[in-house]
Amino acid sequence: MDANNVLEIRGLNVEFASERGRLRALRDVDLTIPRGSIVGVVGESGCGKSTMINSIIGLLAHNATVSSGSISFQGEDLLQKSERELRDIRGQHISMIFQDPMTTLNPVLSIGTQMIDIQYRDQIPKAQKKARSIEMLSRVGIPDPESRLDNYPHQFSGGMRQRIAIAMALQAEPELLIADEPTTALDATLEVQIIHRLKDLQHSMGCSILFISHHLGVIAELCDFVIVMYGGEVVERGTVRDIFHRPSHPYTFKLLECDPARIAETTRSLPTIPGEIPNLAKLPPGCIFADRCERSIGLCREKIPPSTEFAEHHWARCHLAGEVSST
Repeated sequence: MDANNVLEIRGLNVEFASERGRLRALRDVDLTIPRGSIVGVVGESGCGKSTMINSIIGLLAHNATVSSGSISFQGEDLLQKSERELRDIRGQHISMIFQDPMTTLNPVLSIGTQMIDIQYRDQIPKAQKKARSIEMLSRVGIPDPESRLDNYPHQFSGGMRQRIAIAMALQAEPELLIADEPTTALDATLEVQIIHRLKDLQHSMGCSILFISHHLGVIAELCDFVIVMYGGEVVERGTVRDIFHRPSHPYTFKLLECDPARIAETTRSLPTIPGEIPNLAKLPPGCIFADRCERSIGLCREKIPPSTEFAEHHWARCHLAGEVSST
């Protein structure tokens, strides 16, 4: 593992046992998170984003199996860790911000109680834990944090609850923060505030962030690198500039076309990608996107394309890599 990276996923394959047969949810997934960077992951629902996250933190469902691959964090393979060892890593070294803060925060405990309780690993006085909690609430922009420690989650707005969730995740100063669509439930104004706050905290604390989102504008604003997933595969990865200005995979190109922010004229119908995500229990023999791709050729339906680096730090899983252009 490269010492400049905090996390490296190589050749990750995850399968689920189901009544329809074996679902190949992730196939040969590669992902790298450099230290101090923000890596965004985008893709349609069902593309494998949540499965990848749960593989990292060791919270896959009971019917899931990691058939092959490695997940190296700080030079150690998380897939080889025991449940006890993973518990020591989760929260302290890898923290998580979930999509809905109301399901993250306990509704019957005060914010202060929850923030102090999650510091159970630290052998320091309770007064010091309380002071640390107040400081973190202040850093995420909660006004008068000392008096608000006694408040319960329902006494905060949605944006404030999400800020509290961020404060709790960052309180242990983790090396890696995983944010699973943390702004989906917020309005546009609060979304911008949360994004800027998260970026400021990342710069000041120096942690790396894996940011999952459907919102392409948020990814473009926040991230340094972007991973594009489709049907359980990473179909393209590169810098945020490459992905948004020089997309190479046809799926990435179509995904950007569907961004409402790019629609120049008023219309009653939003752009969509024709077709459906393939059945993961019965995968096609060639490219996973071939049936929905306007540029597919005979080879696409016969052979799985390799992941090709056609420009520096810009990879695509496509037989025509480098030929797709937004111009």
